[in-house]
Amino acid sequence: MEVKGATLLYTLAGLMITFAGFSALLFVVRQAAGARLSLLDRYLAKTVMTHIFVLTAAALLPALFALYGIQEKWIWRDSGVLFALPMLALQLTYPRRRRKVAGTAPPPAIFAVFVVLGSAVTLAMLGYVLTGIQYSAAAYITALTIDFFTVVFGFVTALDVIMQQPMEVSEQAGLIQDQAGEGLGPADVRQRHDNGRHS
Repeated sequence: MEVKGATLLYTLAGLMITFAGFSALLFVVRQAAGARLSLLDRYLAKTVMTHIFVLTAAALLPALFALYGIQEKWIWRDSGVLFALPMLALQLTYPRRRRKVAGTAPPPAIFAVFVVLGSAVTLAMLGYVLTGIQYSAAAYITALTIDFFTVVFGFVTALDVIMQQPMEVSEQAGLIQDQAGEGLGPADVRQRHDNGRHS
């Protein structure tokens, strides 16, 4: 038995995996160009990958449940719960996790779209499918699609800021990370870096 919107779900899953590979490739190219990946760069890459894999799993869940002959209304309810709970946890905790890594809150645009809009859509979908109203499939796939594009928006917005960082800033950030274990403070690291440039 094939669930409603199966073709669209498969298309979304393929698109999500392609985007995850493309986003990872951008960081590889940037590092190959000589830029050291900062903690924020790595956090952004990890966040994108985590969100994309949750979304991809959500795109495949309905078809997986259908293989077991589960009634369609329960397919969307079960898929909605299994999709919404981890997705809401990621969306709502993003500002705190980013502040812990970067020391600053996310930009207003990312907070509004990535956190507020994304979590509101996910929560609305969960409430809709649990009531068992008609068009549960449409509500589920719509939320999945919107959440995916909020991730794309957040990645593109953050990438624009990261790509504008001077190469030297990235190198110094990497130098501080590499030598942190030696007990050197930021001023000591900068002094060593300057001495290396003039030697």
